Amino acid sequence: MEDESKELKLTDDEQELLTELLNDSAKLSETGKSRRQFLRNVSAASAAILATQMLAEQKIVAYTPIENVSGASSAIENGVKVVMKVNGAEKSLNVDSRMTLLDALRERLELTGSKKGCDHGQCGACTVIIEGRRVLSCLTLAATCEGKEVTTIEGLAKGDALHPMQAAFVKHDGFQCGYCTPGQICSAVALLSEAKNGEASYVTADVRAKARAIQLSDDEIRERMSGNICRCGAYPNIVAAIKEVHTGKDVAQTWQFAGETGVAIFENAEMNKEGA
Repeated sequence: MEDESKELKLTDDEQELLTELLNDSAKLSETGKSRRQFLRNVSAASAAILATQMLAEQKIVAYTPIENVSGASSAIENGVKVVMKVNGAEKSLNVDSRMTLLDALRERLELTGSKKGCDHGQCGACTVIIEGRRVLSCLTLAATCEGKEVTTIEGLAKGDALHPMQAAFVKHDGFQCGYCTPGQICSAVALLSEAKNGEASYVTADVRAKARAIQLSDDEIRERMSGNICRCGAYPNIVAAIKEVHTGKDVAQTWQFAGETGVAIFENAEMNKEGA
């Protein structure tokens, strides 16, 4: 077995690389350095270079002016100033003219109740209320909300007192995972105003009738809420919650369980109670 302590000569390439790293113009002696010594020198030089780079990066981060941080006003492209009232409080923001209302609410105002689901206006999770009308905040530019009043899920409750629609959703278990719930509730609140104003829907019997308050049937509620998707499938509970707030009367949840013949065994909680 060869003696491990035996020195190995450097190749010409190794000599040249070591010379460059050590900034030494003199040629190295062919017998003066071992391969192990060469590796130690290369490692030390590499560590020094890496440490220098890391220190430089830390200094850059430490001394980056706040105005140059991403999201600050001076770093915003196509910046516009928007003043709007959000949940009763006036907010002034400098935003990119292309920023959506949803991103402004979540990233700039830290109102994360409104959810980003599909980000294409197809799921309704981002629904908020602007000037009494429900809108998809992922398709609404923040710049278009100048001077307008925006209400999000955070602005519905009054202190510790839930909005009636929020309380009804809790009572009827109108949510499971809860991701779509803020949009569902905001949409439902605006829906009641639409019905009160006599605004027709696709299933309204007579759209030519003089506008007056509409009594919402289950079909009306389903149609008007069709833009809000619940992946968990809590739709019957959501309809019951909205109907209870709309009518002001307690609504018994309807269930249908089919037997082997396909015939419903019982239809709601009251019938089940009577049969018990």
